[in-house]
Formats: sequence, C-alpha cells, structure tokens
Amino acid sequence: MKREIIDASKLELEEKVVDIKRVTKVVKGGRNSRFACLVVVGDKNGHVGVGVGKAVEIPEAIRKGKEDATKNLVTVPVNDNGSIPYDWNGKFGSASVLLKSAPEGTGIIAGGPARSVLELAGYKNIRTKSLGSNNKQNVVLATIKGLSEIKAPEEIARLRGKSVDEILN
Repeated sequence: MKREIIDASKLELEEKVVDIKRVTKVVKGGRNSRFACLVVVGDKNGHVGVGVGKAVEIPEAIRKGKEDATKNLVTVPVNDNGSIPYDWNGKFGSASVLLKSAPEGTGIIAGGPARSVLELAGYKNIRTKSLGSNNKQNVVLATIKGLSEIKAPEEIARLRGKSVDEILN
C-alpha cells in the first residue's frame, strides 16, 4: 500500500460502521465481554481508510475505530467518470475482491463491506465481485489494498517516460 502521510484534519471525513461484533475472553474469574467495531472513513474525493476499535461499550469502540481509520488513510485514483483506470484484483488473507472499471451510469455494483469503502472513496461507477472469504474485515482490507495498488495513468506515464496520450491510446 502507498504510505503517504495525509493530514486528516484538512479533510472532511465521513464515517461508516461496517461491523460490530461482541468478543469474549475467558479468564479465571469468568468471561470478559467487549465490542469490536470495523469503521471505514473517507472524504468521497479519493481518500479512504479503515480501522478497528475495541472497547467495553459500543460508542467508545466506534470512536477508537474512527481514530484508527484516520491514521490509516490511503489515496486512491478516481478517473473522470468516477471509476478506476483499469481492472484490478485486491487480496488480503483469503479474501479477494475483483475491481472492474465501469462506464458512466453503471453505479456502484458491490457487496456490503466493499460498497461502503467504494462509496466513501468517491467512486460513482464501479463493479466488484467478492471472491474467497466473505469475512467483512478481510473483504474491506482487500478492497482498500486493491484500490491503493492501482496507479493513475499519469504515474504510469511518468514511470515509463512517455506521455499520458501514449499510455491511454
């Protein structure tokens, strides 16, 4: 993943709670229950991040998840028609998410966990297919990893020493 330092204080981030689960730790005196929240944040303009927060109460877990997500923001490429420049496959653990560029008017065609990432990243037209594991956390992380690995046409042209027109045509 690209590790650029993004100043989250300058961005107007929206948050979305993808998953809340109750986790239990068995100890000598009995069971300790906590909540783990998977939170996605994004500015709908090419920046998106994911975080996990754990606490005894749900609101505190959501707050911690949001803090963690703002620390893990990545920049993703969004082209003119609100899609990705080319098809790509994001993998994390045994979860794999196929990301396909789509023409204007398609909308976001994606499952629940991947959809929340794509909406908060600012995509308008994209198709996805979740393959392998359907664990929500792994699907979200695979989507973000796949999006962050996609290079913008300008970056590819610069790396190859060509113009953008030569790359696109």
